Amino acid sequence: MKKIFYAALAAVALTFAACSDDENGNPGPVPPPSEGDLSEILFEDGTQIGNGDQEFEIKGEYTLPKGTYILKGWCYVCDGAKLTIEPGTVIKGDKETMASLIVERGGQLIAQGSASEPIVFTSAQPAGSRKPGDWGGIILCGKAKNNKTEMAIEGGPRSMHGGSDDADNSGVLSYVRCEFAGYPFAPDQEINGITLGSVGSGTKIDHVQVSYSNDDSFEWFGGTVDCDHLVAFHGWDDDFDTDNGFSGKVQFCLAVRNPKLADQSVSNGFESDNNADGSTEMPYTSCVFSNVTFIGPIGQDPAFTNTADYINGGEFNPNNGSKLGQFQSAMQVRRNSHLSCFNSVAMGYPVGLIVENDKGSNTQEAATNGDLKISKIVFAAMTQLASDANKKFGEDLGAFSEAYFRTESLGNSVYDEIADLKLQQPNSLQGGFNPCPTTGSPLLDAASFSDAMVSTGFDKVSYIGAFAENDTWMEGWTEFDPQNAEY
Repeated sequence: MKKIFYAALAAVALTFAACSDDENGNPGPVPPPSEGDLSEILFEDGTQIGNGDQEFEIKGEYTLPKGTYILKGWCYVCDGAKLTIEPGTVIKGDKETMASLIVERGGQLIAQGSASEPIVFTSAQPAGSRKPGDWGGIILCGKAKNNKTEMAIEGGPRSMHGGSDDADNSGVLSYVRCEFAGYPFAPDQEINGITLGSVGSGTKIDHVQVSYSNDDSFEWFGGTVDCDHLVAFHGWDDDFDTDNGFSGKVQFCLAVRNPKLADQSVSNGFESDNNADGSTEMPYTSCVFSNVTFIGPIGQDPAFTNTADYINGGEFNPNNGSKLGQFQSAMQVRRNSHLSCFNSVAMGYPVGLIVENDKGSNTQEAATNGDLKISKIVFAAMTQLASDANKKFGEDLGAFSEAYFRTESLGNSVYDEIADLKLQQPNSLQGGFNPCPTTGSPLLDAASFSDAMVSTGFDKVSYIGAFAENDTWMEGWTEFDPQNAEY
């Protein structure tokens, strides 16, 4: 009855507005629709979003006041709908109902927090008991291009993504945290921490932290959205996964691994495909990253070994069927991807770079031709500098990938130890974690933005990696001990 009442009220308003002609006989402006009654999307005395089922639909426009809420079930922000979340709001995902927030094509999520009042999506489990995969995650679906035209979003929800509007606007994610997402609703089928399906350039994504995701931290399937200031912390699988023609520009990213957490598919910093088939379908995955800091498992724990008896999940093993595996590379570019990366640093991985010709692809030829570039990169404390194939490690010395990385014109460099980089305190398992460089670091005054791929659309800073000396962009809104945070 309530929804019928609001529809009728809107119709009356439109009729009235159409009759209000100005002196020239033109219809007057139609007033925007009033926001919907929050009782239509909130339950349990206004503290629960969704009713717990897997098809709950949010239609119309709603503003969620600052507060603490429980998200239950799969909640879809439908075509034409808009959900605005006020700064400082905490939304706890319910484990039993695999809670997820899915923004469909034409819908918008406006989650604009601030450094002092971030918006937090986290587990509904009590402090000390939270695990990767406690709830589903956040999905944005848009109308920008991908190289499969239209796709079903990964992870299980009903939603499709893709179209022809590269300027499409799915809303805002700014000063947002997403913690303990990735519920495995079926074997080997988890929603990522944040999934972006064909999201357009009209969308704003900056200052977002994903922690303890049970799958990838961030994954893009096609789309054109630009992103900056992203943090992937102690994820299970890949930190930044790019597929199906993603072409955005991404700058200032931190990825930090927990040495106890790696996926059976082998975990990477970058994992990039043109698509799963390795085809040459266009648009190519041609995203460009700059100023990324990757901190791998080596050096986080002196006892680290890349074996199953060590990588056991530790206190964060959810025992939910997700399969632990091994760490692989800082950067894996394969299956005809044209991902490029500049002005970045990676440390402490079994493998530094993989440029791979799997599934009959010509990824290595693209690198040789300059269609993808790995340039002004610093590697430190890599067990193996490069490999040419997935899951080969010491079996394949990576003749192509190593020679490519060492190409003089690319300006890459290699250091033996993490300490050579002169960072403040890069071990996330110890107190005082601070990945910023100190005076005398080889990362300072070493960046270049002369290449055409990074000459526009990027902040032209002087340093390699995500941070200047004594940088402060993570202050206030990030959290590096979400297990014990009180919400």
